[in-house]
Amino acid sequence: MRIGILGDIHGNIEALKAAYDAAISSNVENIYHLGDLGGYAPFVNEIADFIIEHKIEGVQGNYDDAVANDKDHCGCKYEDIIQAEMATLSFEWTKEHANEKSKDHMKGLPFEIAFLVNDKKMKIFHATPLKNNLYWHNDRDEDFFLHMARKADADIMIYGHTHIPYRKNIGSKVFINAGSVGKPKDGDTRTCVCIVDITPDNVNAEFLRIPYDVEKVASAIIESGLPSYFAEKLRMGK
Repeated sequence: MRIGILGDIHGNIEALKAAYDAAISSNVENIYHLGDLGGYAPFVNEIADFIIEHKIEGVQGNYDDAVANDKDHCGCKYEDIIQAEMATLSFEWTKEHANEKSKDHMKGLPFEIAFLVNDKKMKIFHATPLKNNLYWHNDRDEDFFLHMARKADADIMIYGHTHIPYRKNIGSKVFINAGSVGKPKDGDTRTCVCIVDITPDNVNAEFLRIPYDVEKVASAIIESGLPSYFAEKLRMGK
């Protein structure tokens, strides 16, 4: 089975189009998204329309849950006071501008998607099998990884939320963070799409990095009234 994974799109329609085209060109059998359709860039409704039009299955991220259910906080973790202030502005902007169609779609997204592939249990979720806003970085200790595997009751786990892609094997368990389509944080400005190829003998994960018109989206961020902070971060891949 060969699938494409679109992680953390965050309102970036140009990045989504590039990532989707790359997945299709990679001859995937299906495409899944990992949630967080809005935030930080202004195209939340265009993202929802694209997802619906192309029948892309996906899971609910913390941003989707918070926007759709009109919560007071996006559930994000902040590194400093400035980031906290900017994230709050992004969240409030997205809640105000997301239309009812987008909110209804986000509200209806499942917490996880599970299926069997070659007798392997696979689960797709936004952040962890327990919470959709817990950061699961590659430097977590092995005990944490195995604890998550037990909670997920899965052999292959695919998730995002940190915006930094990685793949890790511990024993027979496979852990894949698909990175971010719309807001990479690994210093690479290109969009990221993860291609996962599962055979009876192996699980291969390839992180494709695709250039797109970053400046077009950065300009749209500024024109929308969102803080220029997000345009600068997009230009840096941070």
